[in-house]
Amino acid sequence: MTSVFEEKNSSKAIMRVGLPAMLGQLTTLIYNIADTFFVSLTKEPAMIAAVTLCAPILLIIMSIACIFGMGGSSVIARLLGEEKREESGTTMNFCVYAMAAAGAVTLVLGLTFLQPLAKLSGADADNIAYTCDYLKWIFLGAPFIMTSNGFVHLFRCVGLIKEGTVGLILGNGINMILDYVFIAVFGLGTAGAALATSLGFVCSTVYYLACMIREGYKGNPLTPLVPKRFSPTGAMIRSVVSIGIPGALITVLMSVSNIVLNNYIGLYGSDAVASYGIAYKLNMIPILLSVGLSQGVAPLVGYCYGGNEKKRMSDIVNRTTLYGVLMGGTFTAVFVLFGKPLASIFLQDEVLIEQTEVFLKILCLSAPMLGVINMTTSYFQALGKAVKSLTITVLRNAVLFIPGVIILNSFWKLGGVIAAQPVVETVLTMICILMYVKDGRANRHEPGTARSKPDFWEAVKNLVSMDK
Repeated sequence: MTSVFEEKNSSKAIMRVGLPAMLGQLTTLIYNIADTFFVSLTKEPAMIAAVTLCAPILLIIMSIACIFGMGGSSVIARLLGEEKREESGTTMNFCVYAMAAAGAVTLVLGLTFLQPLAKLSGADADNIAYTCDYLKWIFLGAPFIMTSNGFVHLFRCVGLIKEGTVGLILGNGINMILDYVFIAVFGLGTAGAALATSLGFVCSTVYYLACMIREGYKGNPLTPLVPKRFSPTGAMIRSVVSIGIPGALITVLMSVSNIVLNNYIGLYGSDAVASYGIAYKLNMIPILLSVGLSQGVAPLVGYCYGGNEKKRMSDIVNRTTLYGVLMGGTFTAVFVLFGKPLASIFLQDEVLIEQTEVFLKILCLSAPMLGVINMTTSYFQALGKAVKSLTITVLRNAVLFIPGVIILNSFWKLGGVIAAQPVVETVLTMICILMYVKDGRANRHEPGTARSKPDFWEAVKNLVSMDK
C-alpha cells in the first residue's frame, strides 16, 4: 500500500494500480463475451437479444454496490492520505455490511417485479420468456453480485490490489466454465448464462471474505469484518453516500440510456437488436479497459489529494488520460479494419454480419474520447467533488444521449440511433476538458497547494521525457 502510493515515478505508479484494475475489467469483458458466444451457438437471435436487453439491469444491480464500493474507496483513500487508519477501517466495515443489506433488498424487489422489469428493458413477445429466465437467476444472485463488485473497489483503496484482481479473475473464470457446462452441455440457454454469472460472483465473494478474515487475523486495521466494529456515524455515511451515489448513477443512467437505446433499436426487429448486441459487446473492450484504468488510478489520486501532493496528482491524471486516449485510438483502428471477421465469430448470417460490422465501426469512433471522459469522472470522484462527477454523468446519459437518440432516429433511422454514442461523447469530451482545466486553476488557489497547471496536452511532452 505505502510503496504503491508513495511511488514517485508517476508512470510506474499508474501501471501498478491501473494494470491490475484493467486486467480485472478484461476478465469481466471476457465473461460477457463468453455469455454472448455460448448463447449465439443456439443460433437463436431472440436469445441473443434477451441477453442484450438484460445487460442494463445487470449493470444497475452492480451500480448499487458502487454507492458503498466507489464511495467508500474515495473516502478511505483520502483518510489514508491524512494518516487516519482507524477511521479508514471503520469506514471499510460499514461499507461491507451496507452492501450485503442492499443486496438482500434487491433480491426481493427484483423477483417481485420480474415481469414488469423484463418489459421495461425492451422485451417483446419473441424474447420475453428468455429475458425473464435470465433476470430470475440474476436477481437470485444479486447479494453476491453486489458484494463482489463493491469489494473490488474497497480492496484497491486499502492496498489489497492483487487480491482484488484475483477475485475478479476467479469469479469470471468460473463463470466462463459454467457457461459452457450450462449452455453447451445442458442446453439451458439464457437461464444457464445467468446462473453461471451468479455462481461466479458467489465464488468471488467467498474469496474476498476469506481474504478479509485472513487480514483480520494478521491485525490489519484497515479490514475489520467483526460486527463490533460496525459503528458508522452520520458524517461517515454522508461522506460515503455523497460520493457513491454519483458513482452509482454513472452506471444507472448508462443503463437507463441503454434501455432507451434498446427500445429504439427494437423498433427495427430482433435481428437489429442482436447485431447491436454483438457490436456493443466488442466495443466494451476499450470501454471497460478505460474504466479499469481510470478507476484503478482513482485511489492514488485521492491519496495524493488527501496528502496535499497536488502537482504529483495532476501529473498522474494527465498521464493516465493520455494513455487512455492512445489505447482507445488503437482499438478504433482495429475495429475499423477487422470489424467483419470479429462479427463473424458470433454470427453466421451474412446480412447480420455486415450489419454488425457497420454498427461496430460507428460505435468505436468514440473509443479515444473515453480516456478523457472516464478519467475526468474518476478525478472528481477521487477528490470528493460529487456535484461535478454527477454533472458529467447526467450530461452523458440523460441531457445529451437520450435526446440525441430521439433526434438522430428521426433523421437517419437505425443508423442515427447507433451514431448517438460517438456524437454525444465528442461533445462531452470538450466539456470534460473545460471542467478539468477550470478545476485545476481553482486548486492552485487553495491554501497550501503547490502551483501546478493541469494541462492535458502537457502530458504529451511528459511522455517523451518520461522518468526512467
